[in-house]
Amino acid sequence: MNPFEKIFNYRVLSRLEDSGAFLSTSHERSWLKLMLEHPSSATAFSGPTLDKLRKLLEQDESILLHDHLTHKASSKERQVFHPLLRTLRRCIQQKQGVRLTFTLKDGLISPKQSGLPYRLEYSMVKREWYLLWYSWKRRNFLSVRLSKIASISEVPVHPEAYTAALDDIHHLLESRKQRAVIQVQPEYNRELSRILYAFSCFEKEVHYEEQTGTYSIMLTYLGNEGEYVLSKLRFLGKRVRVIEGSLLKKRMRDSAVKALTQYGVLERPAE
Repeated sequence: MNPFEKIFNYRVLSRLEDSGAFLSTSHERSWLKLMLEHPSSATAFSGPTLDKLRKLLEQDESILLHDHLTHKASSKERQVFHPLLRTLRRCIQQKQGVRLTFTLKDGLISPKQSGLPYRLEYSMVKREWYLLWYSWKRRNFLSVRLSKIASISEVPVHPEAYTAALDDIHHLLESRKQRAVIQVQPEYNRELSRILYAFSCFEKEVHYEEQTGTYSIMLTYLGNEGEYVLSKLRFLGKRVRVIEGSLLKKRMRDSAVKALTQYGVLERPAE
């Protein structure tokens, strides 16, 4: 284990994040240079941004995929970049509202709805972009797939209305948050980076107890993300243990009982 790994992960990286700096490896820069050669980069980035990225990467060599990879049969390719990303990103940056329609489950188009775009998120599982937005009419925080949006247009927003909507969003998000404390078993401290990577998409704080030599991860997540957290906990197995968070502890116990029953360690309960 690198003795400086802990300092690098928590002190250096946290300061870099606070200052707005981004740390990249030569491999990542080479990969980015290769991706910028793809034709879709012209639509994914504005002209000045694309020119700036290419200039920053002039000294780096792009990865030669044909030396390492062989392309065989593949599934239907999904485009990671969506045409609406630039429009929505501009609306969010300029604090503008939107008026949109989207396809409903029955295939019909919804009536026009107005709201405030808050965040763009990409689901690695479904490989879909989502827009998180605040509905003026419902006064609620909603989510819609970009692929379901039928039409969208920008709408000016008064600064006072923007501030009020933002306060509502923060209040709604706070009310949906759940918290848990996950303890890393000391014998797996050397795998701390891997464990933290599993929870990289969540808000978290890491504490180290010198007397016991244990790390504790204080995890904050939204209620609808509970199943994803559980999947990560099951993946990490005996490396971690939930010490706070009654719902997660119960679900993990239930999973353990079912697994032990399935393999005959415990008797199946009488029906």
